[in-house]
Amino acid sequence: MAKAMARATRLVITRPDDWHLHVRDGARLSSVVPHSAAWCARAIVMPNTTPPITDTQRATAYRDRIQEAVPDGNQRFEPLMTLYLTDKTPVEEIAKAKEAGVAAVKLYPAGATTNSDNGVKDVLGRIPILEEMARVNMPLCVHGEVVDQDVDIFDREKVFIDKILQPLLERLPNLKVIMEHITTKDAAEFVAQAPERVAATITPQHLLLNRNDILVGGIKPHHYCLPILKRETHRQALLAAIASGSPKFFLGTDSAPHPKGAKESSCGCAGIYSAHAAVPLYAMAFEEAGALDKLEAFASFNGPAFYNRERNQDRITLVRKKWRVPESYDFGDEEVVVPLWAGKELEWAIEEGIQE
Repeated sequence: MAKAMARATRLVITRPDDWHLHVRDGARLSSVVPHSAAWCARAIVMPNTTPPITDTQRATAYRDRIQEAVPDGNQRFEPLMTLYLTDKTPVEEIAKAKEAGVAAVKLYPAGATTNSDNGVKDVLGRIPILEEMARVNMPLCVHGEVVDQDVDIFDREKVFIDKILQPLLERLPNLKVIMEHITTKDAAEFVAQAPERVAATITPQHLLLNRNDILVGGIKPHHYCLPILKRETHRQALLAAIASGSPKFFLGTDSAPHPKGAKESSCGCAGIYSAHAAVPLYAMAFEEAGALDKLEAFASFNGPAFYNRERNQDRITLVRKKWRVPESYDFGDEEVVVPLWAGKELEWAIEEGIQE
């Protein structure tokens, strides 16, 4: 089956969702939202804006701004909002957020990634609010890395699992957890063996690139993201995870745009922009894994099932058609963002239009 699918020239799949997306704010919002709205119906929107989305009022206002950035005449696109968990988030905010339609709460260990300084310093010290989340069936999206200075950056995910996530799951048996943008064999195996209430998103960059793509032949700032790219053995483990067909893994791009100048600097920002070509990039990874027949479930079925939502009814069509990714896209009023695969060819493209 996989061999036959590898020769496919056209794939019609249920319209995907993106279960981990950054769209920024202000003028930059209008530059990137159209890329996502062109192919995905729903997106879990990350709350690490400036200022962060720490309460329900900010979440609903941000949702309105995102919807205003969707191009006129575009097909349905629904931003699913998240709250940024802090050490001061009140327990009562969870029920309020749930009633307002907020989809999840995001846990950033303080200092783990972009705009995470307001994150949680003591995860296990926030048990009361996590118990309330379990009570109202509010999922927890986790950036799964420790920030201890004595832990190597390439080991932070595994240490987080051992020191934080495993004890948390044991203490809160009803809390649903999404381990976002997993990068290691350790995380893939942990999620595969965990209870059904634990799932994971996987990004295109962690399926397609390894740490050589940052470091060999000079520093590649546009391949720098957090969690950082890992060894090839870990990339292969992620390919094996998607090829397994397990419903515990689903699409989450972690598309995170930064201005070109902020990436190409003495202290470059972490984040890779992939919303412009997410599904073709994933198709390339699934083809490498010999698992094109598993792409639709990963992109369109597994996420809605975990979040207890209906599958989308419309479809998109992928065609085997080479095209060159632009070197950059406009980003805000006077800046540009350099996308993943900039200046290189992709094998797959999305046919214009959404099929009802």
